[in-house]
Amino acid sequence: MLLEGIWISLIMWFIYALISCLSTDGVVVLPAPQNLSIQSANMKHLLTWSPVIMPGETVFYSVEYQGEYESLYTSHIWIPSSWCSPTKGPECDVTDDITATVPYNLRVRATLGSQTSAWSTLEHPFNRNSTVLTPPRMEVTKDGLHLVIELEDLGPHFEFLVVYWREEPGAKEHVKVMTGGLPVHLETMEPGAMYCVKAEALVKAIGKHSAFNQAECVEVQGESLPLVLALFAFVGFMLILVVVPFSFWKMGQLLRYSCCPTVVLPDTLKIPSSSQKLIACRKEEMDACDVAVLSSEQFFQAWISQKSPVE
Repeated sequence: MLLEGIWISLIMWFIYALISCLSTDGVVVLPAPQNLSIQSANMKHLLTWSPVIMPGETVFYSVEYQGEYESLYTSHIWIPSSWCSPTKGPECDVTDDITATVPYNLRVRATLGSQTSAWSTLEHPFNRNSTVLTPPRMEVTKDGLHLVIELEDLGPHFEFLVVYWREEPGAKEHVKVMTGGLPVHLETMEPGAMYCVKAEALVKAIGKHSAFNQAECVEVQGESLPLVLALFAFVGFMLILVVVPFSFWKMGQLLRYSCCPTVVLPDTLKIPSSSQKLIACRKEEMDACDVAVLSSEQFFQAWISQKSPVE
């Protein structure tokens, strides 16, 4: 009888344990997500896990996290992820949730209708200072004689240390710090010279920087003048050829009329014939008279000189 009672007790304990594994308050418990891990590169943080397989069913997942303060002082409080509560796929971008350089705990559970799994927690807390910074992608071009660089936009946390130099023995390196996403003019190049550029990514929030990328070089051909400058020079030369002679001619006209004005006689003093014979005779000395042909102006001046003594 004692042995029979022991067997009955063992069977009842097994049945109870089986029921406890399959249900909690009448709700079937789904398998919990496994193999939680987080990949972080260039301050982008992606939490992944193994999917829960339920044939013919769509399983959703919920993600929650705790910052350093919550884990130390309010360990019972977990904050739902802003993008993954719920989500269909077995991954969650928690970049917007990880806002400080402190350890974060993360956990995931599966949901199917009214069924939920247990929470699975990331084995080790995640700190964003463990992110991997890769050398930035860049494009180096020339715009006429201008050296131009454009770096990829990696987000608000990033700055870029750009180093550029003229390719020649003993060349001095120049350094600029800039953001990405927009073309930036670095230097005005000299014709016939080659210039090289390299860059690295900087994140002050975590005190890290990437390695430098592969240097890229561009060369400016030894052109005498760009087409636009040559066109402007030609137009300017043509303007000089036209404007300067015209200016000299106009200045001569102004000086002529200012310094040597033309005398205009009144109509009453004008003589109809184009020329006149003026006979100047001295009654005491001359037996014959000299004949002179005078213009209107000369005649007027002679007439004035004769009138003056009489008056």
